[in-house]
Amino acid sequence: MNPRTTLYLGGARSGKSRMAEEAARRTGLALRYIATAAPGDDEMAERIAHHRAKREGLGWETVEALYDLPEAIRAQSRTDTAVLVDCLTLWLTNIMLADRDIAVVREALLAEIEAAPGPVLLVSNEVGLGLVPETPLGRAFRDEQGRLNRKIAALVPNVVFVAAGLPLVMKGSI
Repeated sequence: MNPRTTLYLGGARSGKSRMAEEAARRTGLALRYIATAAPGDDEMAERIAHHRAKREGLGWETVEALYDLPEAIRAQSRTDTAVLVDCLTLWLTNIMLADRDIAVVREALLAEIEAAPGPVLLVSNEVGLGLVPETPLGRAFRDEQGRLNRKIAALVPNVVFVAAGLPLVMKGSI
């Protein structure tokens, strides 16, 4: 595994994506952005367009992987390329709503992260810090997101928690 592989955790609008993008640019490598968001409504489509526009002209090549994230990491990761995945939370949402086997796809994702020859920068929400979700699906999502974050944090050499735009290095270094 590449020693620069890092998991960026935090809440919504905490600055984790910005921090991961900056870290990817600092590598000096080619830049691949694996986007996992599905434009399910007008507001989300606008968010996606905004994110694309802010990366435009900065050297990013964007690849969409709503479901097949392990395969996208395998296809994009090279020693001369920094891969940024934004975000694991939306990817897990897609997987759960498509009723895919979470354990199987999670293990495939972990294997591809571990096998990646170049740095993989992963962005994920820490959703378990708030209220207990009201619905069974919400509680199942919270639990699965916690499991996914925990397994990736155990695997990768660096973990950064971002709150209010400030990094807290939890493991390794940035």
